[in-house]
Amino acid sequence: MTVPAELKYSKDHEWVSVVSPKEVRIGITDYAQRQLGDVVFVEQPKKGDRFESSQPFGNVESVKSVSEIYMPVTGSVVAVNEMLVDEPELINTDPYGDGWIVQVAPSQIKDLDQLLSAAQYKEYLRSEED
Repeated sequence: MTVPAELKYSKDHEWVSVVSPKEVRIGITDYAQRQLGDVVFVEQPKKGDRFESSQPFGNVESVKSVSEIYMPVTGSVVAVNEMLVDEPELINTDPYGDGWIVQVAPSQIKDLDQLLSAAQYKEYLRSEED
């Protein structure tokens, strides 16, 4: 299972990548996509939608289940990954690359400080398996 060191993570298994001083990209982790199995549909928010941290902002549907995706930071959606409409399986094949879900302008970039580092996320996964 991959946990890139440069990303931040939520306990809900979302990852956050800083793409500019005012925008972050969000997706679900390798761990989450493995738990879901083959992804067949992704429900995404609309550009301009605003969410509070920990609020559901969409769903990922797999052959096994439907799971909500939670916003790791408070902010507004500035872009959605249109490729997921026709290729939802990108979440399985490239969760940290082409499988990203939304790009967000956080209300406060310091919200990222509340998220887990890669090492903390790995430790969290270990504690969940116990």
